[in-house]
Amino acid sequence: MQSEKRGLAALLLVTAVWGTTFPAMKLLSAQLDALQIIWLRFAIALLVLAPLWRGMRAQERRWGWLLGAVLFIAFWLQIEGLGRTSSNRNAFVTGLNVLVVPLLAMVLLRRRYGWRLWAACALAALGMALMFHEDAPWNLGDTLTLCSTLFYAIYILLLEACAQRNAADPLRAARMAAAQASVMCLAAFALLLARHGGLWHAGIKGLDAPSWAALIYLGVLASVLVVTLQAWGQQRVDALRSAIVFGLEPVFAALTAWALLGERMGLLAFSGASMVVLALIWSQWQPGPTGR
Repeated sequence: MQSEKRGLAALLLVTAVWGTTFPAMKLLSAQLDALQIIWLRFAIALLVLAPLWRGMRAQERRWGWLLGAVLFIAFWLQIEGLGRTSSNRNAFVTGLNVLVVPLLAMVLLRRRYGWRLWAACALAALGMALMFHEDAPWNLGDTLTLCSTLFYAIYILLLEACAQRNAADPLRAARMAAAQASVMCLAAFALLLARHGGLWHAGIKGLDAPSWAALIYLGVLASVLVVTLQAWGQQRVDALRSAIVFGLEPVFAALTAWALLGERMGLLAFSGASMVVLALIWSQWQPGPTGR
């Protein structure tokens, strides 16, 4: 139980940091394309994590590469979507993995979940809808973000599978993060060359100090710390509860928008935020899956 509580605390910190990344990525998406943001972000992360390649086990490397490939697709689609929609809507659609994770687990892994956990998922989704309801019609950015949500859900389930298959000899989360960063960085750079050729660096030299500060924040705190903590936390918390914790991401995104961008939430939005928090608490009173 203590191990699970520590895992939940780690995942809550992960979610809080995620929520703060939306303004940073929105700022960068006005100057760089999605592949440039991913490449620079994870090049910084890879520099920090480089010493961890020494002593990396084969399983850590294989799992890291697989997880990194899935995470790359999720990041790419999310940032492409962010450039075409609002940060609040992007955060809400990303938060839909609260529902996508158990749906995938039910379809692919034949799991059955108690009605209370399903009700918590529905309550969290309704709360996020209230928080970020907008009158604008659904757009391409929302569709790209929804596609990224599917890959985030697959990533969450893969992390759980990794923890289960290596329970007797746990893999080190930090070394797996280094392997993931290498895939993210190399994949983004390869696609940049394919898309832009010799102009892959266009726009990077003109970045101002706030943009570089945002990239360093994304590379060090939001990548090195978060990817490591997420892997460590999900060794202790099952995928469905992890997804509900991640459902708090729009709450932290809204708080960041209020603090940095001056955006305000009305009564309806505050009601939605409260519903998300209630869904998180309620979900933790229940046992895990009733069967597999």
